[in-house]
Amino acid sequence: MIAATKKWVFLKISGAILVPLMAWFILSFISIYDQSYSEVLEFFTDPLSKFLFSLFIITAYFFSALSISEVFEDYIKDYKIKNVANGFLYVSAVVIPLITIILLINL
Repeated sequence: MIAATKKWVFLKISGAILVPLMAWFILSFISIYDQSYSEVLEFFTDPLSKFLFSLFIITAYFFSALSISEVFEDYIKDYKIKNVANGFLYVSAVVIPLITIILLINL
């Protein structure tokens, strides 16, 4: 019961953090959409943009992993399959943002 409550709180907090980051990302994407490669590269090499984009990616994957995990809890009845699915989900929720951030830092 306590774990479910923690998960619910983390979902709400990450969702609240994700809303302004999503707004920032959408507005930034609109501003760089028709720009040249060098201007897009300049945007992603700016330290503030790197930080905000990294925070956005981490929060988005954290939120999606928690959300998808809830779907697994509701619809997968076999305990072993549920654990394997959650394991793959959590590993991918760490590895994919990590790779993205490493590539972003190396720009």
